[in-house]
Amino acid sequence: MDDNIKISIRPMGLSDFGDSGTEYIPIIEEEEFHTESDGDEIPGVVPVLPLRNMVLFPGVIVPISIGREKSLKLVRDAQRNKTSIGAVAQIDLKVENPGEADLYRIGTIARVLKVLEMPDGSTTVIIQGRKRFRWEEIVSDEPYHTATILPIEDVMPDGDEKREFEAVVSSLKDLSLRIIKNSSQMHPEASFAVKNIDSPSFLINYIGSNADIKIAEKQRILELDDLMARGHALVEHLVREVQLLEIKNDIQSKVKMDIDQQQREYLLHQQMKTIQDELGASPVEQEIKDMEAAAAKMSWTKEVDAVFRKELEKLRRLNPAAGEYSVQHNYLQTMLDLPWNEYTKDNFDLSRARRILDRDHHGLDNVKERILEHLAVLKLKGDLKSPILCLYGPPGVGKTSLGKSVAEALGRQYVRMSLGGLHDEAEIRGHRKTYIGAMPGRIIQSIRKAGAANPVFILDELDKISNSYHGDPASALLEVLDPEQNGSFHDNFLEVDFDLSKVMFIATSNTLSTISAPLLDRMELIDVSGYILEEKVEIARRHLIPKLMDDHGIPTNSVSLSKKVLSYIVESYTRESGVRELNKVLARLFRKLALKIASGEETKKALTMADVRVFLGVEKFSKDSWEKEEFIGVVTGLAWTAVGGEILFVESSLSKGKGNLTLTGNLGDVMKESAVLALEYIKSHAAELGIDVKLLEENNIHVHVPEGAIPKDGPSAGVTMVTSMASIFSGRRVKPRLAMTGEITLRGKVLAVGGIKEKILAAKRAGITEIVLSKENRKDIEEIKPIYLDGLTFHYADTIMDVLKIALI
Repeated sequence: MDDNIKISIRPMGLSDFGDSGTEYIPIIEEEEFHTESDGDEIPGVVPVLPLRNMVLFPGVIVPISIGREKSLKLVRDAQRNKTSIGAVAQIDLKVENPGEADLYRIGTIARVLKVLEMPDGSTTVIIQGRKRFRWEEIVSDEPYHTATILPIEDVMPDGDEKREFEAVVSSLKDLSLRIIKNSSQMHPEASFAVKNIDSPSFLINYIGSNADIKIAEKQRILELDDLMARGHALVEHLVREVQLLEIKNDIQSKVKMDIDQQQREYLLHQQMKTIQDELGASPVEQEIKDMEAAAAKMSWTKEVDAVFRKELEKLRRLNPAAGEYSVQHNYLQTMLDLPWNEYTKDNFDLSRARRILDRDHHGLDNVKERILEHLAVLKLKGDLKSPILCLYGPPGVGKTSLGKSVAEALGRQYVRMSLGGLHDEAEIRGHRKTYIGAMPGRIIQSIRKAGAANPVFILDELDKISNSYHGDPASALLEVLDPEQNGSFHDNFLEVDFDLSKVMFIATSNTLSTISAPLLDRMELIDVSGYILEEKVEIARRHLIPKLMDDHGIPTNSVSLSKKVLSYIVESYTRESGVRELNKVLARLFRKLALKIASGEETKKALTMADVRVFLGVEKFSKDSWEKEEFIGVVTGLAWTAVGGEILFVESSLSKGKGNLTLTGNLGDVMKESAVLALEYIKSHAAELGIDVKLLEENNIHVHVPEGAIPKDGPSAGVTMVTSMASIFSGRRVKPRLAMTGEITLRGKVLAVGGIKEKILAAKRAGITEIVLSKENRKDIEEIKPIYLDGLTFHYADTIMDVLKIALI
């Protein structure tokens, strides 16, 4: 049994008291208690009573329960002889027979007021503290500890400290009253005891004795000689106690409100459930049963099934009115809607696939061949990870529309996702379902819409992805477009892996320069360059005109356009690599025809070039305009742009000066450097070119590239600039119908450039017949189909001198 019992902070002598309210001690008359030492002499040797789980303070009366035989004999002898005892706290509460090392050095002189025999056979002793002491030496251990002691006086504040001491005592009283008020374990009558204590020292000791403080901390407070320091230590503890009680009460109040609200909602839901049971099954329960039935039919893996069952149980436990319910319901419905291991059967009829591809798209032989190769391997092997194709080329050449033809040829579903302007990584990977309004990424949404796990998936405008503080979508696509990783694609919303390895991804892009290198590495790049005149005419005849006539309500065979007229429209009203602008021009033509037909006017069946000119106005482009130029210093160059190949002119002129170079035409840094290189080369090789050195020293040269509003840059204009300068300095004209492209070095080497096919198409559109290229570009020409090269003569140059020999006449 413990040697003491914990009592609440209640006044002694005003009412009964007990150990936590379960046992009661008979009422003791008030005159038997004393709150201060009565002036009796303190003996030099006293019996020592070890206290377990208690620290006795001077002036405080406490009941203790006696269990040890030694302690019982000590208190009975002290009561019989009316002698004082020394109450000392134990350091370790678990020690049953404490020795010198187990007791604190400072305790409190006390006297025994009452010894009470309790009904259960235990003994309770009421003692009152008198004065603090320090024991010096244990002089006897039998029949109980006896020690020599030295009394310790409390130090009262004086002088300027009195006002501060009064404030400390007042604070202790206020804090104690707040604790009694906020604590449900304190009896309200305790506040009367605190209010009626006038002695500051007794108030400090009384509060220290009854405060809820650890034994070691109480002992530290008892050992403080200065009452001011003892008061400060108690204030610090009581402030923490008040804060904890207020927080606790606030939490309990909120919890009570929440529980009340939950009980109210529970009762309402129970009533609703009862009503619904009377009328029929609950819609919520029915919906959950439907989900269970649907899940039983799914062909997903055991892991996915386990996740679904777990999440369904979570939905069953949620309140339908809670915000999380809709997110959880949406999550489960998404899992049910996804085509887990559901695939459409591929059509391995290669002849049919070829017919469909040829029917819908004229040209694009490389792409068609790659699709047929994939089908052939699938037919032979039966299983192959789908390739990641990237079609890149100028706008309007049919990259996106090719996806529909591929899907039809394979017999698969078709899905298209535009990436233009995408800047949020969550659009690819989805949002975590912890957020209200969360949803899966657009990849999973598109697969869900397709209804099969192996569609043809078009990722349109791959080069136009941007990034922001929301993340980098291009990096998120690395997992999607990697055949080695997309077999276990992780969507943040779905939280289980989904197999994308059977999906045939086809990305489209106008340029590769803005696509990150890791993303390019994961794809098979296929160049879809522009169309030549003959191909555009065929595309117009086979695809554009029938569709436009149907869209504009013009009867079939009521109007016809010959190949000659279509060629005229292509050359005179369009200037592009694809056929998008041609489609717009033809649409304008058919709108004019529709107006005439709707107005009842007579129209010709076979339109001539003159009729086209009436409908479309004057020609926008003239391919022969440069052929009439007979000025020296004017050279035709070839350039590559994101919308295909273009021709550009480089013009040079001389004026009196000191050999300065002036560049105009909105040129970039690369073209400016090419011009400087060209001039330096001519200066260093003036004699070989037959140029008078004085002409170089006494004249300024001005190089201009027309259409200054358009920024121009790139490594393709080096040979064009050096030819233009050589022409103006030597006075020799450039051969007509000749164009060139290539970069130069300071020592006169002609370097290879890219975009050859697009540049050749631009040259054919412009009526060029001869093209000068670097010798290193010969391999590019050999890869181009002969139909694109028809009517062109190629000159391959190794040095600038080779170029000038060919170009100048």
